Amino acid sequence: MDSESQFASKDVEGKGINPGLIVLLVVGGLLITFLVGNYVLYMYAQKTLPPRKKKPVSKKKLKREKLKQGVAVPGE
Repeated sequence: MDSESQFASKDVEGKGINPGLIVLLVVGGLLITFLVGNYVLYMYAQKTLPPRKKKPVSKKKLKREKLKQGVAVPGE
């Protein structure tokens, strides 16, 4: 009778879910939720926000770029 109670307790422990697996599932679920949420927000922002305006390029930079390419700058 004593040996039966030992086997019963082993069966209960054997059927329990591995705590490491629970942690892995929770962390994985949170990570996936975070990534999906970011993607949804990104798609929403692309639809609703106007496109960003490009900064105006200064005349100094334009001159420098043209000199690099070997094109004569007009007005000099």
